[in-house]
Amino acid sequence: MIGSDAYNYINVLSKAAEASLLRNTVITNNLANQSTPGYKRKEIQFETYLRKELGTSGNLDRRVANVNLDQLQTTIYTDQEGLDYRLDGNNVNPDTENANLAQNSIRFNTLLNSINQEFTRLKAVLQK
Repeated sequence: MIGSDAYNYINVLSKAAEASLLRNTVITNNLANQSTPGYKRKEIQFETYLRKELGTSGNLDRRVANVNLDQLQTTIYTDQEGLDYRLDGNNVNPDTENANLAQNSIRFNTLLNSINQEFTRLKAVLQK
């Protein structure tokens, strides 16, 4: 992380990109275990922590400036432990996981583009 308030957007976007990378790993692990009896799909939680840190009042610049990056965690949890799609106790639906993987890829690429745009803006300001 970059230790300056000028980089708050980049730091928050970077945390979101890290969460997206972890989500990709979790989804591919779910897919790898789709035939494992008793396996329960895993999911990550990040967006809830981000919404909590950003809050809802004030302008976005101020809310981002006040984000405590240490509170932006990413946790892995077992999703719908009581739900079984099959008799063997597994609850991984490969179609859902593949759709989540595609959505996550789009999210990650969008985050990277946003980070690049922030650096482009900073560069433009420094060149003037």
